[in-house]
Amino acid sequence: PVPFVKGEAEAAVRDLAAAVEENYVFPDTGKKYAAFLRANLAAGKYASFASAEAFSRQVTEDLRAFHKDGHLRLEVVRPDASGDQQMSGPPTGNDVTRAGWLAAGVAYIDFDGFPGNEATLAKVRDFLDVHKDAKTLIIDARHNGGGGLAEMNLIFAQIFASPTTLVAMDIRTAVEEKHGAPFPSDDPLMRKIKGPDTINRREHLVMPAAQQSGLKDAKVYLLTSKRTFSAAEHLSLSLKRTHRATLIGEATGGGAHFGGMAPMGKGYAAFIPVGRTFDPDTGESWEGTGIQPDVAVPADKALDEALRLAGVAKGGEDALASIE
Repeated sequence: PVPFVKGEAEAAVRDLAAAVEENYVFPDTGKKYAAFLRANLAAGKYASFASAEAFSRQVTEDLRAFHKDGHLRLEVVRPDASGDQQMSGPPTGNDVTRAGWLAAGVAYIDFDGFPGNEATLAKVRDFLDVHKDAKTLIIDARHNGGGGLAEMNLIFAQIFASPTTLVAMDIRTAVEEKHGAPFPSDDPLMRKIKGPDTINRREHLVMPAAQQSGLKDAKVYLLTSKRTFSAAEHLSLSLKRTHRATLIGEATGGGAHFGGMAPMGKGYAAFIPVGRTFDPDTGESWEGTGIQPDVAVPADKALDEALRLAGVAKGGEDALASIE
């Protein structure tokens, strides 16, 4: 455990209050968060803890009890071997864990996360090429904690036969002007549209690949669980609202906001949500509620159900054994 230092902890809380007040996705809520943190600090709630980790956990629990946001959190920053401090961020080591044929015509790909690195993107491209004639595609996101959009954009380009609007994304204008957007500003798949005065609003689009395979006609199943979170929920809503896939499993974890890590004082960092993803038809996101599956079954039975719907007799474990 990292030792707790009162002065460093209080500085982190002061910085966190200022950060949420200035940058949080909903300005009014950001101000309330800030007032709440400052009141706790003045009351001495953050004066003594057994470790820095215990302190950061308490602050995170307090924030989520005050207003539920699955992304907003305070973390301890650990020094690396050189003594420099390293902040946490989007997943970098998680990617495609398993992929292959589960049965004749049934392709399967399992993601732990969407790190967006070239090694993972190469795996996805290879999978899409090798399985281009699949009649059924099963995407497993049951333990996918999120990341970016790059992996899913490769899949979307093959399974959608025509240009399609997937979801909408808002980010505070002042935040984007100061810190930039969490995606390239010239990304043709992120089209700017009119939004509220203080918000930059975009639509996430699909543009079919110039050379599409038979996957554009494949039946698609997406497996979900309560551990399906953040960008994996972006994938879930995109496929559900466009009716391009059948979601099987459990309601997802409920993290619709996006943002990034920032240092807080000395020895701490916080993930500050600065934007949200939502259904353009309803204006509602899945923050705190999750995305409901089309076919509700326990997560550990979701693959069995997908195979049953695909007309495959063998169960999920037997099928997975063929690609282990």
